[in-house]
Amino acid sequence: MFNAIEVILICLVAQAALTDLAIRKIPNVLILSGLMLALILHLLSGQPGAPVSQWLAGGFAGFFLFLPLYLLRGMAAGDVKLMAMVGAFAGPWQVLQIAALSVLAGGGMALLMLLFNGRWRDIAHNLKLICTPLLLRLLGMPLLPVPLPPKASVGGIPYGVAIALGTVAVVVWRHH
Repeated sequence: MFNAIEVILICLVAQAALTDLAIRKIPNVLILSGLMLALILHLLSGQPGAPVSQWLAGGFAGFFLFLPLYLLRGMAAGDVKLMAMVGAFAGPWQVLQIAALSVLAGGGMALLMLLFNGRWRDIAHNLKLICTPLLLRLLGMPLLPVPLPPKASVGGIPYGVAIALGTVAVVVWRHH
């Protein structure tokens, strides 16, 4: 049987996924209320140290797992904050599993989107632009910055959906 923390977490990530699909944003109010709910539930759990060992450590773990993707412009800030909220519920060890499954789900979603929108050539061109300087650097030439054209993106994915899929999969697996 699922506990209250897991049920509320699933409801919150489902709402985040639906909102991300509908308006391509994850509202800060959803993240903040989720963080507060997780803290309250960990305080009420009666486990000594749960607010620090689960809520705080999990939130930081979730945040810092996805922060590099945001810094590389591969993900929006709302997705990073959502993973921090998920970590605050799940704790540091479980958020690692959730992040791994979310990345796999997001990669699958990205491949499907490329398949259906026919932008394979655009992504091949972008990869060539990004990888050529790295290959030249391996040959001993200086590394130069690579500005991508303003319209270089081949499209974003609603990563809130991938995070929701990863979260639900890990929670359900724990009870299987």
